[in-house]
Amino acid sequence: MRRPPLLFIVPLLALGLSGCDPSAKGFSLPPGDIAQGEQVFKDMQCLSCHTMEGYERPEGDWELSVALGGQVKSLKTYGELVTSVINPSHRLAKVTDMSTIQVDGKSVMPVYNNLMTVSELIDLVTFLESKYELEPYEPTVYDLHH
Repeated sequence: MRRPPLLFIVPLLALGLSGCDPSAKGFSLPPGDIAQGEQVFKDMQCLSCHTMEGYERPEGDWELSVALGGQVKSLKTYGELVTSVINPSHRLAKVTDMSTIQVDGKSVMPVYNNLMTVSELIDLVTFLESKYELEPYEPTVYDLHH
């Protein structure tokens, strides 16, 4: 029996093993600490522009109010949360008045890449990830007619 050449098998095998998102292949950060991530959240003054259940915003006249955490229809992946922190313009939040969160298509969120250590990023994302909860699925009930 003649075997197919490796030239054809290797790409097919790579596609099958890599899943649908090749950009995430091989991406893994070490485990973070939720308590330390909460401290980073406070130290970086995230509540100046974000709201989160259970946290008081500092006094001030805040134009921005982008909610983080809570019940959602689909959970944010770890990679999406990391991307949101290190590249805030990648995908903008959906808010009523987009002019409050972007200027010329770029997020008004500061880029913290030179202010935050990798350990702080890992802990912050671990903290944020713990604040999201999947909404219970409510199936549609259909009446059966004979």
